[in-house]
Amino acid sequence: MRRKVDISHRTIIFIAVFILSLWLLFLIRDLILILFISLILMSALSPMVRFFGRFKIPKPLGIAITYIIIIGVVSGLIAIVFPPLIEETKKLLATFPNNIDNLLAVIPLDKSVLQNQINSISGNIFSITLSVFDNLLTIIFLLVLTFYLILEREKLESRISSLFVGREERVKRLIIQIEEKLGSWFSGQLFLSLIIGVLSYIGLLILGIPYALPLAVVAGILEVVPVIGPIISAIPSVLIALTISPVLALAVAAMYFVIQQLENHLIVPQVMQRAVGLNPLVVILAIAIGSRLLGIAGALLAVPIAVVLQIVVTEILEENK
Repeated sequence: MRRKVDISHRTIIFIAVFILSLWLLFLIRDLILILFISLILMSALSPMVRFFGRFKIPKPLGIAITYIIIIGVVSGLIAIVFPPLIEETKKLLATFPNNIDNLLAVIPLDKSVLQNQINSISGNIFSITLSVFDNLLTIIFLLVLTFYLILEREKLESRISSLFVGREERVKRLIIQIEEKLGSWFSGQLFLSLIIGVLSYIGLLILGIPYALPLAVVAGILEVVPVIGPIISAIPSVLIALTISPVLALAVAAMYFVIQQLENHLIVPQVMQRAVGLNPLVVILAIAIGSRLLGIAGALLAVPIAVVLQIVVTEILEENK
């Protein structure tokens, strides 16, 4: 006997709206990513803005001062690192042709293939310039968005919590807890970059690799890119070592491998456990799942997303007890 299934108009409309919502979220996924990063920056910078507020400094001025301090610190670090970085990079560029010849003497590569790749990169200078300009605009938009999020932080918390009638205070505490954890994660990530940069610099100095400072700076910067970042940062060091000796190249590769293993299984889990309170196993699994689902961006934001999920799930379980 056949069964007749009736689907109401409301059900059809709900399914259509749900699918349309998913499609719209997919279209603006880049904007959602920028918004989430802005929330992380807001969480990291809010304590400093609150500190200035204790001295009766208006909030917009406090945010501006915070930006100025951060820009000043970054500029100071650049002033300390940049001169030797430029000097060593100049040496690297000056000896680049000889290094390429030495490298080709060790690795049987066709010079014409290498020349074609260099010409291809040169031909894409315009598109690379446009990409850099686009990224610069994205950074400016990110800073402006973060400025207004910090400025309207209390109002946003009140508006979001007002959506949960009867639970306003509990939701507000939950939002504050999430902000604190996201700020701690950001600080922990900066600390990780510093650790990896210092370890790489010490290792390269011990092995006697030229241009240790710029190579270590690259390693520290690329630390923010999980999984693939450490691999990319190791490539120039290994190639430079290969122009000196194949054995030295193996030693450099082994050094980066050891640092990466320490990073994945000891440094990252321990630092993130202290920063955000996540179990080291959860950190490792979160990064693995994030990289599998969303690639580099997923791996980069896996820990803060896991932190938010842990806080929300814990709150729901406690409420249902």
